Amino acid sequence: MSSENEQIRRGFEEAYREAGDVSVETDIDAQQRSRRQRELDTWNLDKARATAAEEGIELNNAHLQVIHCLRNHYLEHGLAEHGRELGDMLDERFANAGGRKYLRRLFPEGPVAQGLKLAGLPVPGDTEDAGFGTAR
Repeated sequence: MSSENEQIRRGFEEAYREAGDVSVETDIDAQQRSRRQRELDTWNLDKARATAAEEGIELNNAHLQVIHCLRNHYLEHGLAEHGRELGDMLDERFANAGGRKYLRRLFPEGPVAQGLKLAGLPVPGDTEDAGFGTAR
């Protein structure tokens, strides 16, 4: 190889090392998950407590389990299209504790609507059904 070509090759390798990793995330699911994680990072327990107080709820560990369940679901799956999807998921997840009845005792205005509100998450528009609570 000529010395001129060798110099070009070395210059290219050096520039590449200096540039570092400039790869672009092309996995759409990973991009969306990252965006949702940034959204979730704006929430904190103090905000949840303040919202709970406005709703007349004294937050305890049982409430927080439901809230974290909703937040994890949002992180993994994004915004639920329908409130029923979340209601069914919560009913299944908390079946051993009493399912929907248990959840209604925790969230009198509805485990989906009120739970999402305390979790700092958007409420699907179809949660006006009394089974989900009222989205206000």
